[in-house]
Amino acid sequence: MTVLDRNGQVRLGLPTGRMKAGVNALLAESGIHLKLSDRGYRPQMDLPGFQVKVLKPQSIVEMLHLGSRDVGFAGADWVSELKADLVELVDTELDPVKIVAAAPDALLQEGRLPAKPLVVASEYETITREWIARSGLDATFIRAYGATEVFPPEDADCIVDNTATGSTLRANNLTIIDVIARSSTRLYASPRAMRDSSKRERIGHLVMLVESVLAARERVMVEVNVDSQSLDGVIRTLPCMREPTVSPLRGDSGFAVKAAVPRDQLPSIIPQIKAAGGTDVIVTGLSQIVP
Repeated sequence: MTVLDRNGQVRLGLPTGRMKAGVNALLAESGIHLKLSDRGYRPQMDLPGFQVKVLKPQSIVEMLHLGSRDVGFAGADWVSELKADLVELVDTELDPVKIVAAAPDALLQEGRLPAKPLVVASEYETITREWIARSGLDATFIRAYGATEVFPPEDADCIVDNTATGSTLRANNLTIIDVIARSSTRLYASPRAMRDSSKRERIGHLVMLVESVLAARERVMVEVNVDSQSLDGVIRTLPCMREPTVSPLRGDSGFAVKAAVPRDQLPSIIPQIKAAGGTDVIVTGLSQIVP
């Protein structure tokens, strides 16, 4: 194991809040384990060459933009909101949300905002002001500090907020009138860190491990026995990554075929395997796939 001085380490930002569980699980599945310190904000990570700090996602974006963090997980919404100059490395597709404009039904005219001076509340000032300009609205922006959905109708006519399912908006009698953007948890790097060859190499190792788990989540291993006459037909049913592994069974009684196939295609793949002459089908989960 290479021992690096603190200044030579890659400075990784890990998120708090709703992103925390998904990111920590992703790291754990990739074999990277965190050991929390007494205060919990500076865990140790068993990936050599990394120094870790736990921060709010918005702070991670700002620290990456300034270069005091080298790499970190954050939402694409805050990268856009803060106009941060970052390098996107991996879209984990975790915590997917939409950035939407929403307003009370009573205000809308044929599903649209009325042509009059409006007040729009949001935590996203940049995104909201750009949306107001694009939409040609006569609107005043006010900043919200959480619980944006409670502003209408008394304190704002319209809001811009993130939503996963829309249930909170519906509970507050708000209707989505525009989908402005989509966001998810992504791994970003500072451009400065990517210009450092030693840091770029270690960041590449982290990316490889994270992507290996994301790839494995989308596939399962299918194993099937087949006689020689049916071999080609069974292979044609398997949408594998490259070519399936084919091994002879004992006594020349046929072949064992193994392939990593898309998980969401299993309902159609298994009947096709059986129809093509496959037997003894086994499906197992995968933990990592490194091409």
